[in-house]
Amino acid sequence: MVTVPTARQVAGRRLRASRGVAGALLAIVLVAIVLAALRPATPADALDPASPDQDGARALTEILRQRGTPLTVARTTTDAAEHSTSDSVVVVTRPGRLTRADLLRLSAAPGDLVLVAPSARVLAALAPTVEEGGQSYGDSGPPDCPVPAAQQAGSVAFGSSLTYTVPPGATGCYRESGLARLVQVPVGSRTVTILGSAAPLTNAHLDEEGDAALALNLVGARSSAVWLVPDLPPPGADRGDRSLGDMVPFGWRLLPVGLAVAIVLIALWRMRRFGPVVAEALPVVVRSAETIEGRSRLYRAHHARGSAAAALRASARARLVPLLGLPRGAATDPAAAPEIVTAVARRTTHDEAAVGYALYGPEPADDAALVALPGLLDDLERQVRDS
Repeated sequence: MVTVPTARQVAGRRLRASRGVAGALLAIVLVAIVLAALRPATPADALDPASPDQDGARALTEILRQRGTPLTVARTTTDAAEHSTSDSVVVVTRPGRLTRADLLRLSAAPGDLVLVAPSARVLAALAPTVEEGGQSYGDSGPPDCPVPAAQQAGSVAFGSSLTYTVPPGATGCYRESGLARLVQVPVGSRTVTILGSAAPLTNAHLDEEGDAALALNLVGARSSAVWLVPDLPPPGADRGDRSLGDMVPFGWRLLPVGLAVAIVLIALWRMRRFGPVVAEALPVVVRSAETIEGRSRLYRAHHARGSAAAALRASARARLVPLLGLPRGAATDPAAAPEIVTAVARRTTHDEAAVGYALYGPEPADDAALVALPGLLDDLERQVRDS
């Protein structure tokens, strides 16, 4: 005797089979969360002129001092504005720490600006005509622009870099898909230089390709330089000024992409594959009479006299058409209805009006008319068969 598994047993078997996939997905999510929580998006001493670490900028600032360029390190925008002159360059690092008041203070300060990887919020305050583009990971080619600092540097190792639009009147260098990694735009009486990556300024990448030449020529373009590394603002100092997307680290933004790729790969692995039809034993054998009775009860419960009559008429037409010598497709072809009605009327004792009602409608007016319809259809089929 064949034992048919119950629905609960089938569900349990499928659950046990999917535990490995669910465990793998959970492990991926936990690892991603731990890595994102343990590793900050940017080191605390990034671009700090006193830091000898790889992300620091001590090497660049020492070279600038050796070349005779006075360099002032500022930790607040107030100090930066006090030391900036009309012939100085203010290098703004860590622009994500700037508050609205800091941006207003910098916009009113004299001298040129070099913005390192600014966000859309910073651009709107200090270079309103430039817009943030996408992320670029490709190697940079020649600058292809008339900016002297870029021409003297040649190819530069930007690494992961932001890109920006180049509005009319601005100059874009190191372009990719129409967007530039370096943009110079005049804003009033000053020149604002937007650098999409901090890599050319750091100790780790200063000796790669033309990074040192680009950094020295941008920062040392004037008689003096102010290096702004803003401290963290006090809690609540700039509420509502940054969107949720600005506060989410870049690594966290990649987490949904990784999960989506993993889900797609698992779906492709577990998906049904087309193959030969496999015959399976039915778990339950249902007699045709029970099926007909169950379907009839559904029609009656929903008062679907039209649907029930349509099913009866379609079956009768399918049986009559071969007896009349017509193609089987005529049973479902509305254009063949007059021909079928005429042929049936000629071979039965019913006129065309009665045959047309029996085979094509309209909907029975009540339950009694619906009950009488199968008898009429059986009589038509019997007379055609016996003729």
